[in-house]
Amino acid sequence: MATKIQVVFYSMYGHIHQMAEAVAAGAREVAGAEVSLWRVPELVPEAALEKSGAKAAQAGFANIPVITPDKLAEADAIIFGTPTRFGNMCAQMRNFLDQTGGLWMKGELIGKVGSVFTSTATQHGGQESTILSFHTTLLHHGMVIVGVPYSEARQMSMAEITGGSPYGSSTIAAGDGSRQPSGNELAIARFQGRHVAQIAAKLAHG
Repeated sequence: MATKIQVVFYSMYGHIHQMAEAVAAGAREVAGAEVSLWRVPELVPEAALEKSGAKAAQAGFANIPVITPDKLAEADAIIFGTPTRFGNMCAQMRNFLDQTGGLWMKGELIGKVGSVFTSTATQHGGQESTILSFHTTLLHHGMVIVGVPYSEARQMSMAEITGGSPYGSSTIAAGDGSRQPSGNELAIARFQGRHVAQIAAKLAHG
């Protein structure tokens, strides 16, 4: 039987989208994993997106479908990706999760695997707090939280500036968004996807 893995993300300038693709690639390495990528709905007005350059950046992944809350119930594992906004998830992701009350009422996400990855402008701009605060919502849904164990030694690299922690993979975008995810960060993201898919398969199929 297939293990259904959803990678659900919001990306304004493409950093989280790159991480999401790496997470999905890692998950696909696990036999029987059926991986799908989804975007959460945009909240920023079209004119503001155009002015900021986000519209052009998002064109590269506009073909990825927009998810509705009910779709989450179909997954065995959901890996969420969000940029940081003042140390927390972005408004687009928060708005999406706030619409999952119906799933919560029915206990639809209980026992499913949940995991989170993120991006920040700086090394200390919410790399850990964003993921940890996101976990609160997953716990309310009764999900089984999976991070990145220290067997993924790349998170301990001191040879370069890099994201990645036991809470989840992450990237540093710089204040102007000029820095793209590094090879080390993308490798940690692939590990996270693979690790989540492996655990989800064990839970779903014994």
